Amino acid sequence: MNSQKSEQILLNDHYFLTKPVFGLDATAKSEFLTERLRSLSLQHYKTCDGYKKLLDAMNFNVERISDHYNIPFLPVTLFKQYELMSVEKDEIIKTMTSSGTSGQQVSKIYLDRSTAILQTKVLAKIVESYIGSSRLPMIIIDSSSVLKDRSMFSARGAGIQGFSLFGRDKVFALNGNMELDIEALELFLDKHKGKEILVFGFTFMIWQHFYKLLKESDLFLDLSKGTLIHGGGWKKLEDESVSQKDFKEKIQSVCGIEKIFDYYGMVEQTGSVYMECEYGHLHASSFSDVVIRRAYDFSVADIGEEGIIQVLSVIPESYPGHSLLTEDKGVLLGQDCCPCGRKGKFFKVTGRLQKAEIRGCSDTYASNF
Repeated sequence: MNSQKSEQILLNDHYFLTKPVFGLDATAKSEFLTERLRSLSLQHYKTCDGYKKLLDAMNFNVERISDHYNIPFLPVTLFKQYELMSVEKDEIIKTMTSSGTSGQQVSKIYLDRSTAILQTKVLAKIVESYIGSSRLPMIIIDSSSVLKDRSMFSARGAGIQGFSLFGRDKVFALNGNMELDIEALELFLDKHKGKEILVFGFTFMIWQHFYKLLKESDLFLDLSKGTLIHGGGWKKLEDESVSQKDFKEKIQSVCGIEKIFDYYGMVEQTGSVYMECEYGHLHASSFSDVVIRRAYDFSVADIGEEGIIQVLSVIPESYPGHSLLTEDKGVLLGQDCCPCGRKGKFFKVTGRLQKAEIRGCSDTYASNF
């Protein structure tokens, strides 16, 4: 069977890809997520020995899941300590690793073909709802050297590869020494003058290697028709007292770009990104959910109450990563009522748990400064 035909069969099995990205109300979304996540829980229980042992130790009956809120969540740190996979090793086509500073253990996420395709398809649906389906000329504010080993991808490399799907005629803004390649950028902008442009990068790198250099050099690059998507952590910028509002205003001052969207995501659930809307809120798509848990008993926090972020995703089939407890704190702001018009939950990230390791792409890289 050729790959195109087998991929079509695979996608036909994943009927949920036809659902509107931000169009399900609370009831419809809960029904869909409960059905899909129950199915994933059963699959992982049967095929992943580590996951089965954990649920058995909790005396949890996976066949009696009635609500996706009740599905056990795994701490993301487990993926640093154990090889958790739900397929045979010869089915793994890619191993992804989390960001980490020197000496830190990193998460290892094992992908089979089905999960890798799902990651791509879901990410595409989410991002295309913001920028459209046409591939745009693209600037990547990073160095091409990060994309070295295609079979063992870091979170940074995975982010670049994932968002590169939406670009064409791509240019890397930084050379191997992480210096801004002004000549390459000017040639690129001259070639695509007047066109919409996609710009992607990690928050601290954009600040350190793009904004600061342009500001110090008194240079202005015209990206007024561009859309910037960035993510990867804010810790270093917060240490420099740079707010999200400051970040957007400063970036705009050196390149004229107005459409700037942050996103929240992690290598343990690649593809299930939470994109920022025009009102500064992070949104859960139809293919994922966010639950804020109280730290003292892990019960569900109320709207406006800070707690630990739990993330759920319909994607992970080759490893039990569909329900995870992160090391981040956040606040649920509402559901189905954001002024941007997108349905689903919207929230904000308020920081890291005390004693949690630095792990965001931006924060890990920024630890070198």
